Amino acid sequence: MSNDNPTQIVIAEDSRIQAKMLIKRLEKAGYQVRWGANGREALDLIRQAPPDLIISDIEMPEMTGYELCQSVKTDSELKKIPLILLSTLSSPEDIIEGLQAGADNYVTKPYEADYLLGRVDSLLSTPIEDQAEGDTAALEVNLRGKKYTVQSGRQQVLNLLISTFENAVEKNSELIRVNQELSTSRDKLARQNETLEVLNEKLESHNSRMSRDLDAAARIQQSLLPAETDDLDGVDIAWRYIPCDELAGDFLNYFALDDDHVAFYVVDVSGHGVASSLLSVTVARSLTRGISASSILARPGTDGTVSVTPPSVVAQELNHRFPMEDQGNLYFTMFYGTLNQKTGELRYVSAGHVPPVLVRKGEPPKLLPAEGFAIGWIDDIDFDEETVNLQSGDRVFVFSDGVPEAMDQELNELGEERMLKAIMATSKLSLDQSVAHVKSTVDQWCRVNGPKDDVSILAIEIP
Repeated sequence: MSNDNPTQIVIAEDSRIQAKMLIKRLEKAGYQVRWGANGREALDLIRQAPPDLIISDIEMPEMTGYELCQSVKTDSELKKIPLILLSTLSSPEDIIEGLQAGADNYVTKPYEADYLLGRVDSLLSTPIEDQAEGDTAALEVNLRGKKYTVQSGRQQVLNLLISTFENAVEKNSELIRVNQELSTSRDKLARQNETLEVLNEKLESHNSRMSRDLDAAARIQQSLLPAETDDLDGVDIAWRYIPCDELAGDFLNYFALDDDHVAFYVVDVSGHGVASSLLSVTVARSLTRGISASSILARPGTDGTVSVTPPSVVAQELNHRFPMEDQGNLYFTMFYGTLNQKTGELRYVSAGHVPPVLVRKGEPPKLLPAEGFAIGWIDDIDFDEETVNLQSGDRVFVFSDGVPEAMDQELNELGEERMLKAIMATSKLSLDQSVAHVKSTVDQWCRVNGPKDDVSILAIEIP
């Protein structure tokens, strides 16, 4: 094919996208292409400058491909131009209509571009004027009760039938390829399913083991909580501890330091999950009962007495032991207090923690002073220590922030005011009933979604 005198092709295609794709492929093969958006436009282009070959879709507005083909083949000046119909041609009637219209060839949609170019080359290499003249007498064909009249020459009929056969072979080959690909994909999917089953079994095994480990860790954490038998003479204590997950970042405890002093605390580690839980357990181990030289809570004196460590010094020691940078950026808030049962003096430190609440008979509950940084935030800082003298009937409530910061469905916090009202409503109840009521208040406030943070409540009362 000479670039000085390129082969001219007119295409009739109402789909702009399909037309552009066909034009691009034909021009890449060296053909010069003109395009009509329907049969009528294409016929005008053909009459203006007859091309070397015509490619036409069948279903088009204004003039169908059959009508365009018939108009070309009945025109003495145009009838020798080879014409390819693009069609589904899925039934015998379609083939007969193509013969009746005088089509020279057809290609079934969707088609491979190389296959269409092969049809174009074949028709251009055997021009119609060089074909032997055949018998063009009208032939009547009855098909499914309908009569068709075909006047195409034998060579034209042969071309169309050959293209029909080639299309069938091509579609069959394509079907075989698709079936082979499907079979390969099915085998691959089966292997992937087998692999997935193995991975699922491993995942189930890991999940099961992780669940067992979490249950074991949770049981260990629960075992470190106060036992029901941990009653103290001279002071009543009640508590509730509700983790929001299997493992909690909160922790609480109380115990006697010596014959006169009782220690109690609530720790709230930032975050949730395993890391927070491990840190809370580690802190709890540092705050265990027992008098020894290594204890940070109480140490033996030289004269056989017990030296109770001031709460502010306990906070300083914990701050030294647990810097945030060494704990994966985890830190914790803490209330730690010591109560002298003989004098009623309560000394406490609140390291970034929720303020404790003091309840005295005949008075509304009030928040006690609570200032200070969380443990682990800043090195070498002093923690303020507060003192309050308790009398018979006085109660002190200590919470983690899971109580005042409990959220309802609209993400409104319970807040300190509602918390104080809940405490005030229980002034005539026992200490345990009072703590249970505060816990119930949190549950009702979060009744739709449940608490999103650990809830710890620890209360003491002077008999």
